[in-house]
This record gives sequence, C-alpha cells and structure tokens, in this order.
Amino acid sequence: MVHGLWTMVFLTTRVNNQIQKINTLGFLITISGAIFFSTKAIFVKLAFQDTRVDAVTLLCLRMFFSLPFYIGAAWIVHRKEGIVKLTRKQWIWVLTMGILGYYLSSLFDFIGLQYVSAGLERLILFLYPTFAVLINTFYFKTRLSRIQLLALVLTYIGIGTAYWGEIRLAQYGPQFFFGSFMIFLCAVTYSLYLVGTGRLVNAVGATRYTAYAMLAATLGIFIHFIVVTPISSIEMTSSLAGYGIALAIVATVLPSFMMSVGMKKIGSNNVAIITSIGPVSTILQAHFFLGENIIPEQIIGTALVIIGVILIGWQSKIATEPS
Repeated sequence: MVHGLWTMVFLTTRVNNQIQKINTLGFLITISGAIFFSTKAIFVKLAFQDTRVDAVTLLCLRMFFSLPFYIGAAWIVHRKEGIVKLTRKQWIWVLTMGILGYYLSSLFDFIGLQYVSAGLERLILFLYPTFAVLINTFYFKTRLSRIQLLALVLTYIGIGTAYWGEIRLAQYGPQFFFGSFMIFLCAVTYSLYLVGTGRLVNAVGATRYTAYAMLAATLGIFIHFIVVTPISSIEMTSSLAGYGIALAIVATVLPSFMMSVGMKKIGSNNVAIITSIGPVSTILQAHFFLGENIIPEQIIGTALVIIGVILIGWQSKIATEPS
C-alpha cells in the first residue's frame, strides 16, 4: 500500500513536469508550502507522545520560536523605500486575518489533535478549500471555472472516501467527536483566512502581509497562554524545545511565506485546491513516523486527490489571470 502511494506521487511529479504552465513557480511554491504545512500534525502528535505538554503550551512554543523570523521580515519590509503605508481599514483586516488564520485555527487544530489521528485530522481539515471556494464564488461573486469545479468534485470524493475508511476504524467516544469538531472549526476559520488573504495580499504585499498577520496571531496566542497556563507548570526539556523549533521553522515560517506568495501568483481558489495534496503527505508521514495504518480507502482517496491537483496544474496553463 505504501508502495502504491509512492508510485502515485512519482507519477504526479512526472506528469506535472511535462505540463507547460504559465505560472509554474506559483504552482511549485504552493504545493511545497502545503507539504511543509502537513508536517505540523506529525510534530504535534510526536510532541504529545514524547512529552507531557498541553495544546496551548505547545502552540505558544511554536509561535515563540517563529517570532524572530516575523519580526525580522516586518523590519526589512518597513525599511524599504517607497513602501505604501497601510490604511486603517487594511490594518484591521490584516490583524483580523492573523487572529483567524494562525491563532484560532491553530488553537482548534492543536486541541483536536489530542483526540484524533494525524491522518483523520488532515482529512477533516481539508474541508477548508470547499469553504474558501464557496465564499469566493457566492459572496465575492468570483467565477468558478469548470476545471476548478471538476477538481473540487474529484478532490472531495477522494477525501470523503478516505474519511470513510478512517471513520470505520476509529474508536468512537465523546473525545473523538470533540476532537473532530475542533478540527472542523479549524477548517472554517482557516477558510476565512484563506479568502481574506487572497483579497489583501496583492495590496499589502506577500511578505509584509504574512509578517503582520503572524505577529497579530502570536500576540493573541501569548495572551491566551498567560491567562490559562501557570508558568511554573511548564516542564521545559530539550525534546520539547526541539519540537517547538521544528513546528516553528518547518511547519510555520517557511510554509506561511510560501502560501502567501502562492496566493499572489495564482489566486486563492487555485491555492485552496492545490493544497489538497496535504492529506497525501500527512498519510505517508503518519505511517512512517507515527505507525498509523494505511488502508485501501486512503489509497483510493489519495489517487483522486492527486488527479485534482494535476487538473489544477493544467488549469494554470490556460489561465492568464489569477482567479
């Protein structure tokens, strides 16, 4: 089964290399960012297994080690000559998106990961492209192309198939359903962030937007941590610090900048669908690093998700403007 997943990933790479796309760089940056983001669930589950850390403390460590990078990025952007100052309305929206995308959604995600597997977390979380595309289509009146619609249908049939396989093997109970609900809330809040970012990133600038939004989220997380967690209760170890650093750099800093750049280059609708490659990456990583089983439904679902990603790669060939 693992060999089958690797084969599908290899074939996807071969097919995409043969497709001449208008914005190849945007596509590659986005898909790389999605894979980096998918490591988050693995690091979180390993931290819960190897340490006695709680969700809020781990989230705070993630943002603490991320903070210098975003302060540096904000400082570099601020020193650039000719940079246009943000309006009061833009400031409000950037800070709001930061709270939604990297404070609330991350908090819901970390809490949920205490009760569900990494594979199931990623499958529930990947409802967010549907929410994002629907918000763009029905609220902002963005045109949904036939290719995007077909890719969405295939992607979510695939995710639904894999989800059914996970749910069939899961141990039901109040904590399981609570964890699933927390991941669902994460998907909702992240979809709002995704749509807002697609609307703001061109006007604000990808680096500046990401830095400011992450700084707002970090402030929210720190305040939350101070309110609910006694400092004396933290048992800081080298292992816990290592997980915090890995979460910060690999699963937060690098992919957050990549996704903002991707949205600027190819549009939020395409980013929302391309990032559906995340479950593939998470399933493979969960199998090798967490010992989670790969089941037939996951392989079928993964194949459909990859087809959806290939369609979006082809879509960028015929799209002259970001959606």
